[in-house]
Amino acid sequence: MAYPEIEYYDDDDEGGIIDPVKLLTICFALGIWLVWQRYHSIINRAIFFKLAPPRQIKDTWTAQKLPQPSLEAHLNIDGLLPNFPLPDRKYITAYDPATAYHLDTILADSPEEITRKIALAHEAQSKWAATSFDDRRRVMRSLKKWLVDNQETCAKVACRDTGKTMLDAALGEIITTCSKLDWLINHGERALSPESRYNNLIMFYKSSSVHYEPLGVVAAITSWNYPLHNAWSPIIAGLFAGNSVVLKCSEHVIWSTSWFVQAIREALKACGHDEELVQLVCCYPEDAEALTKNPFVRHITFIGSERVGRIVAQAATEYLTPVTLELGGKDPAIILPSTDLEKWISLLMRGVYQNSGQNCIGIERILVHESQYEDLFRMFSERADKLRPGHSLKSPGDGVAPVADVGAMVSGERFPGLELAVIDATRQDAILSVGGEPWKHPYLEQGTYFKPTVLGDVNPDADVAQHELFAPIAVIIKYDTVDQAVEIANGTRYGLGASVFGPVRDDCIKVAKRLQCGMVAVNDFGVFYLSQDLPFGGTKYSGYGRFGGPEGLRALTNIKAIVVDRWGWAIQTSIPAVLDYPVRSVTQSWDFISGLVGFLYADAWGTRIDALMKLVKASGRANVSNELIMTGMNCDPILSKIFIYRTFIKVADDR
Repeated sequence: MAYPEIEYYDDDDEGGIIDPVKLLTICFALGIWLVWQRYHSIINRAIFFKLAPPRQIKDTWTAQKLPQPSLEAHLNIDGLLPNFPLPDRKYITAYDPATAYHLDTILADSPEEITRKIALAHEAQSKWAATSFDDRRRVMRSLKKWLVDNQETCAKVACRDTGKTMLDAALGEIITTCSKLDWLINHGERALSPESRYNNLIMFYKSSSVHYEPLGVVAAITSWNYPLHNAWSPIIAGLFAGNSVVLKCSEHVIWSTSWFVQAIREALKACGHDEELVQLVCCYPEDAEALTKNPFVRHITFIGSERVGRIVAQAATEYLTPVTLELGGKDPAIILPSTDLEKWISLLMRGVYQNSGQNCIGIERILVHESQYEDLFRMFSERADKLRPGHSLKSPGDGVAPVADVGAMVSGERFPGLELAVIDATRQDAILSVGGEPWKHPYLEQGTYFKPTVLGDVNPDADVAQHELFAPIAVIIKYDTVDQAVEIANGTRYGLGASVFGPVRDDCIKVAKRLQCGMVAVNDFGVFYLSQDLPFGGTKYSGYGRFGGPEGLRALTNIKAIVVDRWGWAIQTSIPAVLDYPVRSVTQSWDFISGLVGFLYADAWGTRIDALMKLVKASGRANVSNELIMTGMNCDPILSKIFIYRTFIKVADDR
């Protein structure tokens, strides 16, 4: 009797039923991973905090208009000082340069008060230095969330104190600061984590690493052109590196900077840390040495003029305090022949007139080939003439929100010098097509506006082409050859940034490499700062040192090298008898060292063998296992023979 064949299936075969134990294991592991991710997300998420917006940015706010606005207007105008001013103390009058509205009169710090604030920062830093990168990232996330949620308020505060437009505040204050926070959150730990370093042959048995440790108290002295970013940038970098930070802002922006710094203090407090980690100093220049000559301050970042930068650097020598200097520039934009001007004119306009020209990496000189000069000069003149100066914040008497392309300058003190520079350029055959003088607002008569200006066919040696203007003035220079353009671009005392525009990228890069500066954007303007993974800084009279990127973050640390034994149980450094004190024989000890150098570093393997024989002879014994290798390391004889054998093989391979 025949029986049908019965096929049997093995559950473990391909296409069979999944083992329930495996399935449960996978689900269990996935569950653990999800729980861990959730826990990690909770402990690192941003902490919400509040900070009331200042009343001075509200549409309904109004104030006294200062007939002659200045930092010391309170000395000449009644009613600006507090009811009971402190005797023998200095005050600073804060005002809106676009409207001349009085914002506040603020007590300046005395040298004693500055010293006290530095001591508070020093005391708070020791605990903060022990925090983890997760703790620091949480503060950064909290600040970034707050900034994004309150970007309009922050922009209005910056506008009120500097007279800039809302668009300029968004581009120069908000985006750049968010970019820096984002970089610190995503890459700050990588930049500050210990790094392994390579060893040479003589150090093969050692392990070397570099550690980036907090310095303590670091200081920043910043300019007035970007009060939010110039305050937050050095503070958040210093905090992430484990330091406490003392910021001295410009007297021109103490009103806005106080509010911006208070936001960081609120974030620290909300995250469970000491708000005294961050201190704001406000004083006149004559009292600044209380900061620059303080022994607790271990690093200073300075952003400002060359003249003041020299004073700061000299004062810092009192305690050999390291200084990073960013002193402005005279950034050129080189337009190579056959460039599509229509394509890049908007970018060039933004590079010149953004923030009313008060931009350290703004385009201060435009170098164009003579074949395209007339077209570029016409395009600039037509567009600049249509720019509308004014302020961005609505006031009760405005009726509708004002529209402005170019805001006020922070002060009118430099207007006579700017007018004189323009006149001097025209005397050297430059063509003035637009502007060249202050602009009077129809009803904000005391607003400090300078009309957007265009100067063509400028002599490269004229003052407007040699000195930083920091104003809404386009300086257009003709060139004949690319070599001449490079020579003109490099022909000033400055070397901060530059731009190169052209139809062929490789040609632009070749020119970029010839420029004497710290940063170059090809077919763009200023984007090297938006990428916060890049170091920011210049050369020549534009300063030294870098902030931004890993280089800038590490500059705020003590860079420490640590060397340890790789196999301490087997090989350690010891002093061979021939070199031990008291030295038995000068000749023998010299032959030993000379032989060791030849054995390790000679070019030819034959020379190395001769040096080895010299080393053996100088050691005074046939068996050199304890005195031959690596200046007499205390190692096992077998390990020594293996090392000698591997060394000869390596040398032979190299040959």
